[in-house]
Formats: sequence, structure tokens, C-alpha cells
Amino acid sequence: MSKKRAIIIGAAGRDFHNFNTCFRDNEEYEVVAFTAAQIPDIDGRKYPAELAGSLYPDGIDIYPEEELPGLIKKMNVETCIFSYSDIPYTRVMNLSAIVNAAGANFELLGTRNTMIKSNKPLIAVGAVRTGCGKSQTSRRIIELLMERGLKVVAIRHPMPYGDLVAQKVQRFATLDDLKKHKCTIEEMEEYEPHVVRGNVIYAGVDYEAILREAENDPDGCDVILWDGGNNDFPFYLPDLTVTVADPHRAGHELTYYPGEVTARIADVIIINKMDSASPENIQIVRENIDSINPDATVIDGASPIKVDDPSVIRGKKVLVVEDGPTLTHGEMKIGAGVVAARKFGAASLVDPRPFNVGKLSETFEIYPEIGTLLPAMGYGEEQLKDLEATINSTDCDSVVIGTPIDLNRIINIKKPNTRVYYDLQEIGSPDLTEVIENFIRKKGL
Repeated sequence: MSKKRAIIIGAAGRDFHNFNTCFRDNEEYEVVAFTAAQIPDIDGRKYPAELAGSLYPDGIDIYPEEELPGLIKKMNVETCIFSYSDIPYTRVMNLSAIVNAAGANFELLGTRNTMIKSNKPLIAVGAVRTGCGKSQTSRRIIELLMERGLKVVAIRHPMPYGDLVAQKVQRFATLDDLKKHKCTIEEMEEYEPHVVRGNVIYAGVDYEAILREAENDPDGCDVILWDGGNNDFPFYLPDLTVTVADPHRAGHELTYYPGEVTARIADVIIINKMDSASPENIQIVRENIDSINPDATVIDGASPIKVDDPSVIRGKKVLVVEDGPTLTHGEMKIGAGVVAARKFGAASLVDPRPFNVGKLSETFEIYPEIGTLLPAMGYGEEQLKDLEATINSTDCDSVVIGTPIDLNRIINIKKPNTRVYYDLQEIGSPDLTEVIENFIRKKGL
């Protein structure tokens, strides 16, 4: 019986996990290629033989997604598995049409075949879109668990943009570990807040190997926390699933893949950013949640803003630097930096586009809707240099840093600047304290 020839359509994350869990040792399939999108400079690589297993001694080539129709025909592909996240339904079905027109089947893998079971109690945090507030929710849950004397090990959704073999399993316990693993800005934004709060975080490529190491972490492990990426559903089978919704993008919880999946499987849904969203949009989100998951516990939440030095903002022409993925495929028009600029009385927001250099110019060409904000893109040394040059050449009085990390630590910002901080604040009852206390009771911790 001949093997089914398959292509996995991905973006260096979910695609590798789907391969590892469903295809690596599967004699019925031959995965002939991966395709890559969303993340710059990840095509033209291989999924290496060291990770691909005995059926793939030469590894598997990674191609740009735009080559997909030709690859299907040239490689006689029978099926394509869509494997990345934060995509509008129209784009998902557009890709399905491209695949079907080229002669292949189009597939989406579900939770049953891709979730790995842990031997530790596991809480998963996800969202309906990128930039809803997953990270601050994860931090809040970890703080509540640690306050009760529990050892928490976090595992982050993958961002393996470098040497995949070296990134098979990564452990971050100190800031020096970020340097050791040559982290991008996107990676640092996710790992650093965990490390500075005193809990270990793992990431990498092979998520079963990662889970087994995390369960046996040398510093101890009572609870695993899955810190999701984009709007993807968890790689692990959760004992408690928390999903974050964003009323600034009301309705997206029903129109983006796989964000609706995360909303439908959630035990708890947090409606975040209620302090800066309209009552009308908050009500839309409430009604949509009730229509697809009426049994979920709904928590009202806010993201109050504070800054190091409001005088850097007040009355000034400011350049706002925001989290990169939130502005790009997350499509947000407003982030923490903008909220801070408005709250503390900036005279105006400066448009960085006339001052962009190199890779940042390409980012604005791909995502022209970003507008008068600067995404903190830093997937490699070249992008970091471009980010630094753009900030320093922009005609502004000061810089508002709305990213989760201090950019001053990794680039040289020559203008006055201040950082923005934001944490989850629950409003009323129910709240996460009640949820976590119930979880601890149920698991006998």
C-alpha cells in the first residue's frame, strides 16, 4: 500500500508539533515538505533529520507558502495539513481553495490527536487572538499558585526560528539563559517576565521531550502551565483551560482560526481590557461567548497601565513601540503604549514610517494597516539593528516602550524613553483566585 504524500502548511511552531505527534512515526504518510508563512526568514530551511525521526533520514525541506500549488503538483501531494494560527476564516478557506484547485485534500487536525497527556496537573492559557493578554493572565495564575507554595513550571508555545536541533528543548531560569539560547525579541518578550518572577519556563521544538523534562525539572514541579501563543489551542491535555477574549476586537472570537476552538474548549473565559473598551463591544463578546460556550465561567478583567516616568510622555511628541506580533498578524491598532500615551497626555504620536530602514520597511509593506506605531520586530541581528536605527532617527521627543521587555537591554535607544507595564486585574466575582483555589482542591495539591 503506497503512502499518502502530504505537505504541512505552517509557520515554525504548530506545524512541527503536528508532524511530531501525528506523522513522525506514521508509516501511512510521507511528509514531503513544510511551507512557511507569518515569520520572516524561516523558509529555505530543513526540519532536520535529528528531529524528523528514522523515516526521514534526510530531513524535510521548508518552502515559502506561495510555492504551495506548484509543490502539490510537482510532488504529487494527496493532502495538505493546515497548521498555524491567528488566521481569519476567509484566509483559511482561501488556502483550502488553492490546495483543492491544485488537486489535494485540505485538512485541519483537532485536539484529540495533537494533545499530549502530562503526569502533572496542567493549566492551559490561550486566547481568541494574538495580543488579548495571555501573558499577563499566565503571570497572574502563576503568582496565585506560587503564593500557595506550589512549584510552577511554564511551557511556552514554540518560536523556534534558529538552529532547530539546538532548540529541541530549551530551559530558561535566568536572564543569562536568554543570551545562551540567542533569543529573538519575540522570545524574550515571552520568557523574560517568567524568569524575573522566579519560575522556570521551557520552550523549543519537540514538545513531548519538553514536557517530560519540565515534569522532572531540577527545581521541582507541582503544576505545569501551558502559556499559549497566537490564538492556538494547547499542545497538552489540560485539567483547566483559560481563554482570554479582547473586546477591542469584538466578534473575532467567532471569525478567526483557531481562536474559536480555544473559546469553545475553555473552562474559564476572561474578557480583558474592559477598562479601555466600549460597553457595546464588551456586550458583543459576552453574547458570543454565551452562544458557543454557555457553561464557561466568565471573568471580567482590566489591564491597568503604569509607566516608569510620566514626564517623558506629558506634552511630548512620542514614538510608540509596541509588541511586534500583536500589530502584525494580530492586527491590533492600539496597544499598551498607545493607551499610556493617551493616559499621560502625549501631545501627539509620531509616524515612524518616513524613518523606517531595512527589514522594518518590509514589515510595513506586508502590514500597511499598522499605521503610526512601530512594531518591535527582532527576529535576528539585522532586524534588531534596523529597529535601533529607526527609533534613533525618528523625529520625536521621546519613546514609549509598550513591549513586555526593556528594549534598552538589547538595543541602544538614544532618546528619552519610558517603559509601560500592565498586569491583569480581575473585576468583581468570579475571579481567578476562586478558580485556582477550586483547581488546587480538585487536584489535591
